[in-house]
Amino acid sequence: MATITKRELALKITDQLGVKGIELTQQDVLEVLQTLIDEITESLAQGDTVVMRNFGAFQVREMKAKIGRNPKNPSKDVKIPARAAVKFKPGKEMKEKVATTLKIIRQRK
Repeated sequence: MATITKRELALKITDQLGVKGIELTQQDVLEVLQTLIDEITESLAQGDTVVMRNFGAFQVREMKAKIGRNPKNPSKDVKIPARAAVKFKPGKEMKEKVATTLKIIRQRK
């Protein structure tokens, strides 16, 4: 499976916009992507939920404190404190599109 970096994503977006006649530089698109990431992060840090229709929703959830095991010494308990964690719930359109990729994933193995 391929990993797509922010720069590669910006390049793809720049190319797609160019085909549509919208001329933006790769740097412009990178700035828009970074601004989007910053705004989502800031909203989540404030405890807000960020919803993008047909894509999904980001929300902050509390992960309760628990007792874990030290993999190097399984007989020792390790206290894991409560923390805030970001959860992503995909939207309907994304779920449907991703559901068709199982064959592709299996072929790559």
